[in-house]
Amino acid sequence: MRLTFQDYAGADEAALIDLWAESWSEVYADIDFNARRPWFAGHLAAWQKGGDAIRLAMDDMGRVLAGFILISPRSGLLDQICVARTLKGSGVAEALLTEARRLSPTRIILDVNLMNARAIRFYEKQGFLRTGEGINPRSGLPIYHYRWQP
Repeated sequence: MRLTFQDYAGADEAALIDLWAESWSEVYADIDFNARRPWFAGHLAAWQKGGDAIRLAMDDMGRVLAGFILISPRSGLLDQICVARTLKGSGVAEALLTEARRLSPTRIILDVNLMNARAIRFYEKQGFLRTGEGINPRSGLPIYHYRWQP
């Protein structure tokens, strides 16, 4: 699959929030991410206002949202990476991470919920090192801290 990347625009909001809710609901079936849509819409607006990157991966025809990332090139914080359910395992996550590394070439930091075994395996396979543990301030769930440097 050939992907193209583009910056987020307001017209993309509904599709992006749908993908976010679907992706997170798949990992945490007991949490109602549909109820959290207004929070995520505000998070996107704040992220964009702060000058950080919201990049969309579009399918080879440029019509379907395959995934997205929220990354701060200044701090290296990778806040979100989401892939469409039907495209998991197809290389979209790797392509999104390549885009994140392009935007923040000196380091990437992120947190992963301990319950998200698939994400933990993915980041460790991609060369991220676990740097510590903590608690997610929004959910109260335990997390691992990760860091990547070239």
